[in-house]
Amino acid sequence: MTDTPTLDEIRRAPKVLLHDHLDGGLLPATIIDLARDVGYRSLPTGDPSELAAWFGQLADSGSLERYLEAFSHTVAVMQTRDALARVAAECAADLADDGVVYAEVRFAPELHTERGLSLDQVVEAVLEGLAEGIKSHPIRIGVLLTAIRHAARSMEIAELVVRYRDAGVAGFDIAGPEAGYPPTRHLDAFEYLQRENAHFTIHAGEGFGLPSIWQAIQWCGADRLGHGVRIIDDIAAHPDDGTPKLGRLAAYVRDKRIPLEMCPTSNVHTGAAASVAEHPIGLLRRLYFRVTVNTDNRLMSATGMSAEFAQLVEAFGYGWDDLQWFTVNAMKSAFLPFDERLELINGVIKPGFAQLKWRVGKPFA
Repeated sequence: MTDTPTLDEIRRAPKVLLHDHLDGGLLPATIIDLARDVGYRSLPTGDPSELAAWFGQLADSGSLERYLEAFSHTVAVMQTRDALARVAAECAADLADDGVVYAEVRFAPELHTERGLSLDQVVEAVLEGLAEGIKSHPIRIGVLLTAIRHAARSMEIAELVVRYRDAGVAGFDIAGPEAGYPPTRHLDAFEYLQRENAHFTIHAGEGFGLPSIWQAIQWCGADRLGHGVRIIDDIAAHPDDGTPKLGRLAAYVRDKRIPLEMCPTSNVHTGAAASVAEHPIGLLRRLYFRVTVNTDNRLMSATGMSAEFAQLVEAFGYGWDDLQWFTVNAMKSAFLPFDERLELINGVIKPGFAQLKWRVGKPFA
């Protein structure tokens, strides 16, 4: 065991994941199997290794729009109850094997109705699969139901969240291309969720700048920001000594402790950051924003929570205290009752990190 956490050591740490897309985390072999089952013939290859490489090449384009193209194939094979349940069960196993103890997995029910499933049947299939996957793995998972921002079904999805919130659905999300599709187009859904005391996050500040973040918070009332990378645009260097000077929006986000669901590898792939070393997460962590670390799409970005942490260790020299800080931030920000969050922080996360620190001669924290 070394003072600098290694990838193998990080895998043993209890991790929390808030931003992970179900249709962005399929195993390549599963995609090929499901494509065969449903007669989908548009995959670029039938070889799992080649398919994984193809997804990675398309994702690493520097464009959010190009990045999103890859989902046409995964969504195409997730159109039956059995397929959705299988993908969900494998997702739970994959996350647990990577040391994740709590996760919120999101997907858009409206994208999985092409073969006749209703929205309710889609949600039930995913919940069924996750329940099966959790049986033999030490992980808790909540579901986020995602509406598509360039579609017009956000109210239906919001109502679906409320209908299934006692069955495993933790909250609401809205995703898709930001430019030209502001979250305020779906204000009725957000107002409904607020009236129903439901939690929601909004993809904002990834492919578009500060106006998207401002609308998500001040107009729509988002509990969390999906990505939020572009908040860096409201932080300037002081002309006298170069110290960071926060604009009013950035200061508000920090003061209100609004969680930022940052996905370093994905943000590099979509062009939201030039590299992991240049990712705003470094500055935002130093300024004590409520930053969390996430995967976004494990297949497209060829990543996992341990890999994301390992990259941050390499880029910024982070140690166990930093990784615990990110993890506790995430658990504090989860769409889970307070007592349950506290139980995981004090009963699982802190003891888990304390054991790792103890092994390198650090005191209990």
